[in-house]
Amino acid sequence: MENSIQILLLIFIMFTAAKVFATVGERFRIPAVISEIAAGILLGPYLLGPFLLGFAPVEGRWLPPEWLVALAQLGAIVLLFNVGLEVKLTDLLRVGWTALLVAIVGVVIPFFLGYGLLTLMERSQTEAVFMGAAMVATSVGITARVLQDLGVLKTVVATVILGAAVIDDILAMIMLAVVSGLSEGIDYIQMGTVAGLAIGFTLFILVVGGRVIRGVTRGVQRFVPGNPYFPLAMIICLGLAVAADKIGIAAIIGAFLAGLVYTEEELAGGLKEKISALYEFLVPFFFVAMGMQMDVRVLGQRNVLLLAAVVTVLAILGKLVGCSLGAYRLGWRPAMQVGMGMVPRGEVGIIVASIGLGLNLISQETYAVVIIMVLVTTLMAPPFLKVLFARENAIPVGGKAETSPPSKPSSPDLL
Repeated sequence: MENSIQILLLIFIMFTAAKVFATVGERFRIPAVISEIAAGILLGPYLLGPFLLGFAPVEGRWLPPEWLVALAQLGAIVLLFNVGLEVKLTDLLRVGWTALLVAIVGVVIPFFLGYGLLTLMERSQTEAVFMGAAMVATSVGITARVLQDLGVLKTVVATVILGAAVIDDILAMIMLAVVSGLSEGIDYIQMGTVAGLAIGFTLFILVVGGRVIRGVTRGVQRFVPGNPYFPLAMIICLGLAVAADKIGIAAIIGAFLAGLVYTEEELAGGLKEKISALYEFLVPFFFVAMGMQMDVRVLGQRNVLLLAAVVTVLAILGKLVGCSLGAYRLGWRPAMQVGMGMVPRGEVGIIVASIGLGLNLISQETYAVVIIMVLVTTLMAPPFLKVLFARENAIPVGGKAETSPPSKPSSPDLL
């Protein structure tokens, strides 16, 4: 049991390593998430962890301490809340049908590719389902960061990508809530209840969340002196995260919904500035912790590397082809932009795998395969998106491009 000073030292080492790796990675145009996961792998119990952090596997298996799990989860909550602040609910509704079609295709095809592959390999049904669920997710945080860096976050294509990614992650979380119960046997009534609660919770927050927040904010302003907006926002964020967890879906979905509701308020601008410092400090711990759980020893097994290569190719094709078809009404180039924007997996895919690993429902080999798939899909998306968005006047949401070829839609009315 670590004492408080030991834990503080471990936090110092992890944070410093994450930032050093991220800084070096930026010089080579490597996304920060990749660098932070790499830092976690290096500091993990299967490499330098026993020497630097005192982390070592017991009987071939390592379970992260509870304080690290809590710190990583807090980082994931801040990450998704911040992403929610970047996406306006009205913009999501404007492209809703296209985003919904892209999301549905982007769930069905990757899931059955992952599930079918492991089934053909005669792996357990549980591992096959978890692999399918990990391939379903699209990284909201990673995709939003790339689109923001390219300066296209407010365009129709970007909004379709983010809307579809959100729907995919919600569906992945519903799927996760269902398959997590496989360790105790299949209960179809419980599965239906969890799915219904998850969908109802999401719709309730999206429909009435803004009005509730406006009313609560006005009430707090009357009785609390100074500027209570940031503390109130964090209370609501954490409250919705806890509520989401209680009904059986991931806490990060509640955090994202909180950010999505707040972005419609006049308080969003001030929140973004204050959240940024919290983001810079807490989010790296999530990715470092996920990297730590990867057993690098399995990479010496040829069959694991071969499976990782096949899964990665299927993960790329499943999203690229499927989601491009779902966005075909936008034109071929915007459809390809949507498809590529949906390729990165990231935090939700890792969460699905880490939960499966924690419940002993998947093996270290399968977890390593998912991590490799996440790293490759995340690393390849930024340069390809940059090429696809180059030399183009993208269409802003609710407006028209100043110049666009006749073969492309000049207005989002087609959505």
